[in-house]
Order: sequence, then C-alpha cells, then structure tokens
Amino acid sequence: MANPPAGTDRERAKAQRREHLLAEATRLFAIHGYAGVSLEDLGAACGISGPAVYRHFSGKPAMLIALLVGVSQDLLDGGQKVVSAGGTAEEILKQLIAFHTDFALAKPDIIQVQDRNLETLPTTELALVRQLQRDYIGLWTDQLRQVHPQETAAVIRFRAHAAFGLLNSTAHSAHSARTSKAGLRKLLNQMAASALFTRVG
Repeated sequence: MANPPAGTDRERAKAQRREHLLAEATRLFAIHGYAGVSLEDLGAACGISGPAVYRHFSGKPAMLIALLVGVSQDLLDGGQKVVSAGGTAEEILKQLIAFHTDFALAKPDIIQVQDRNLETLPTTELALVRQLQRDYIGLWTDQLRQVHPQETAAVIRFRAHAAFGLLNSTAHSAHSARTSKAGLRKLLNQMAASALFTRVG
C-alpha cells in the first residue's frame, strides 16, 4: 500500500477540530444565544484557547455562516437524494417527511440557531440560504402539485410551510427526557402527512 500523502494526518485532525468547533458552536448558540457566546467559550468547549479558533474560522460570524449555509445545503442535498430515488408523488412526499423528521429530531439545536439568527447573516450569505431554502421547498411543492392539481400555488406552499413548521417545532421539545423519540417520530410523520395529503372541500 502506498504511503499517505504528507500532511494527511494534520489535515484530517484540522478538519475534525473544525467539525468539533461547529458542533459546539451549535450547542452553545442554542443554549446561550449567538451574542452570549464568546470565542473563548467556543475554544474552551473544544479544549483550545479562544485565539486558536482563528486557525479554523476568521471569527464568530464565519462560524454562523458555516452553520446556516451548511444545514441548508445538507437539507437540499438530502431532499434531492430522496426525490432521485423515485416513486409516486405520494411515496416521495412520505419519504421527504421521514427525512425531515429525522433531521429535526437529530438536530434540534441548529433549528433553534437558525430561527434566532438567520437575519443576522451578511446579505450575500443570507441570499444564498434563502435560495437553498426555496430550492428545498420546491422539492416538496413539485410533488404536492401532483397530489393536489386543483390547488393554487399559494395553497401548495402553505401546505409545505405548515409541515415544516410542525416538524421544526420539535426543536423546542426534543431534548426533554420525558419525550420518546420513537413515539414522537411516528406521531410527527402522521401529522405532517395529514397536513400534506388532507383534501379540503
């Protein structure tokens, strides 16, 4: 076997440190708010000094950008994978519901961070996140138009946003020790399906 390229171990360690910093930033921003967390707090959470954070990010705003752009891209990538797997519109929507439910239950902190801090992003990055979000919503509305061909575009979008609001609301309760993730997942799937599939009139 050929020897790994020089610097591979260092690059891998740096990438792992960067991901650790982002994970801790997500957790701390969710608990204390973006303004309530310092670089020293972030460094301490990862076992490094505050100034050492600059080896990975230019500052706290860069970390917020990485978090919010990253999660929007991850959702779009995951949704596109679901759609590309094929199936009827109903089947694809059910898989999109399952995908988003798993995301919401696994990452409630990032949902809180986005809800509270999205508008603080710089103009360019905010526009990018908004576009990624529109593209993700489009995956859902494309299927919904097939399920409800008689409905207007506004109603179709309303259905999609209602489902997102329901699923993302778990960010406020998913940490409770009294909440069964298995039971919650099934309930959320059923409730979101009702929002998307129920016919009016």
